[in-house]
Amino acid sequence: MAQLKQPLVVYLNDSDNVAIAVTEIAAGTDIQVRDRHVIARAPISRGHKIAVSEIAAGAPVIKYGQSIGKSTSLIFPGDHVHSHNLTDHHEVESVIRSTAPPQAPPPMRRTFEGYVRADGRVGTRNYVAVLSTVNCSATVCHKVVQRFDEQRMRRWPNVDGVFAATHTTGCALALGSRKHQMIARTMAGYARHPNVGGRLIIGLGCEQNTPGYLAEHHGVVPLHAPDGKPITRDDRVPVLTMQTEGGSAVTIDHAETLVEQLLDRANEAKRSTVDASHLVIGVECGGSDGYSGITANPAIGAVSDRIVACGGTSIISETTELYGAEHLLCQRSRSPEVAQRLVDLIRWWQDYVAFYGGQLDNNPSIGNKAGGLTTITEKSLGAVSKSGLTALEAVYDYAERVTAKGLVVMDSPGFDPSSVTGKVAGGANLVLFSTGRGSCFGCKPTPVIKIASNSELFERMPDDMDLNAGEAIAGKTLDQLGDEFFEFALRVASGESTASERNGFGDHEFVPWTVGPVL
Repeated sequence: MAQLKQPLVVYLNDSDNVAIAVTEIAAGTDIQVRDRHVIARAPISRGHKIAVSEIAAGAPVIKYGQSIGKSTSLIFPGDHVHSHNLTDHHEVESVIRSTAPPQAPPPMRRTFEGYVRADGRVGTRNYVAVLSTVNCSATVCHKVVQRFDEQRMRRWPNVDGVFAATHTTGCALALGSRKHQMIARTMAGYARHPNVGGRLIIGLGCEQNTPGYLAEHHGVVPLHAPDGKPITRDDRVPVLTMQTEGGSAVTIDHAETLVEQLLDRANEAKRSTVDASHLVIGVECGGSDGYSGITANPAIGAVSDRIVACGGTSIISETTELYGAEHLLCQRSRSPEVAQRLVDLIRWWQDYVAFYGGQLDNNPSIGNKAGGLTTITEKSLGAVSKSGLTALEAVYDYAERVTAKGLVVMDSPGFDPSSVTGKVAGGANLVLFSTGRGSCFGCKPTPVIKIASNSELFERMPDDMDLNAGEAIAGKTLDQLGDEFFEFALRVASGESTASERNGFGDHEFVPWTVGPVL
C-alpha cells in the first residue's frame, strides 16, 4: 500500500504508546508515526487512540507522557485503544510533603475597557440582576424580567440587560448547614458581582434562605424596598417578599418599578481604560473529545498564563475532572499546604461519589467516549492543561469569593452549569469554554468565549463557536493561538459580543451546586 503523505495522527510525547487520529482512518492504512510505520488493524475514528507499540495486558497505556489507565488485554500496534481494552487505574497520593512551584512568567502590561465598581473590582458587562432567595419566588423573578424586553431596554443603552438568577432550593434545609451556606454564598456572589450594576432580591417570606441570613453571613445588606421612591443607596440591595407585598401580582408590579430605578442608576456607568490585572477568568471544558486536550484546552492554558502575567486571576474548577491529573497541579502548588488542600478535596469526592454507588471514572459521558476519551484520567490530563503552566496559588470552596492573584482551583462538580455558576459567584468576569462535541453554553452576567477543539466542529456550528483551536492541527502553534485568543479575550472584556450573547443565551444557566439533604 502506498504511504499517505499527510500525517494522520498526532503523537504527543516520546514515551507515549498511543497516538491520536486526526482524521478517519480505515483498517489497513499505513500510518507513519515519527520514525516507525503502523498498520491500522481496525477503523480508527477521528479523536480516538491507536496503539503505536505492543502493550501487554495490565500494562499502562501512556498518553501525554502519563498513564491514562491499564490495558485489559494484549494490545498490538495498530489496534484501536478504547473502552474495550483500557480501564482507569489511578491512586491519589495521601500526603504532600514538598512542591516545586515554577517561576512567575515575565510580567505583561495590557488594558481593556471595563466598568469600575465602588469596591475597586471591574466588570466586563453591566447587568441588572433579579435574584430569588427560594424556588417559590423563581417564577415571579422570571415574570419581572419578561417585562424588560429588547425594545424596552433601548431606554438604557449602557445596560446589557436584566436577568433572573433562580434555583431549586432555598428552603427544606437546615439553617446554617453546608447546603445553606453554599446557596447563600452563590447568591451573594452574583448580587455583588462586578458585572452587575444593579440587583433586586425577591423572596416568598417563610424560607430558610432569608435576606437577614445573607446580610449577617455574606455581606448582602438589605434595603427596605421603597414604594415609588428613588433608590439612592448603592451599598444595599432592595428586597421584596411576596407574602408581605400581598401576593405575586403585586410583587411583580412593585418589582418592575424598582428594576426601572435600578436600570436608571446602572445606565450611568461608563466604560473606562483599566489594567488587565482586573481580569478574573474562569476556564471550563464541556462536551470534550479526543482533540480537547491537545488543542483547545492547552490554548486556553496559554491565555491563562498571559492573564497571570498581567497580574490577573485564572480559576480552574471541575474537581472531578482533575482526578488523575491532580499530581501535576500539586507539583506546581505554591506550598505543600495548597497541594494538600487539593488532594483532600479529591479524596472527599471519591468518598462522596462512592456513598451513592458510583466512582469518578463514571464521569466521561457517552459523548466524551464517542469523541475518543476513555477514562477519567485521560479526560483529566487533557482538562488540566486549561490551567497553563503557572504556580497554583490557592484552593477555594465552591462559590467562595476569589481574592488571590494567579492560578487558583475552585471546588466544583464537572457539570458545566454548576461549575461555571460557582466560578462566576467567585468573581469570574470572563469565561473561556472549550468544547469538542459542541456545547452551546452561555452565562449571564459573564460573557462566555466558546472555543472549538476541531475545525469540523467550528465549521458545523458557526453560530455557537467563537474561536477555532483546530488550527493547531493545521499547523499553528499553541503559542500563536494563545496570543490570538488572548487578544480576543481583551476585546470581549471591552464589550465585543460572544456567540452565546448574540444568541441570547444565559438566562437558565444559573445552577448552584449544593450538598446535603432536602428536609
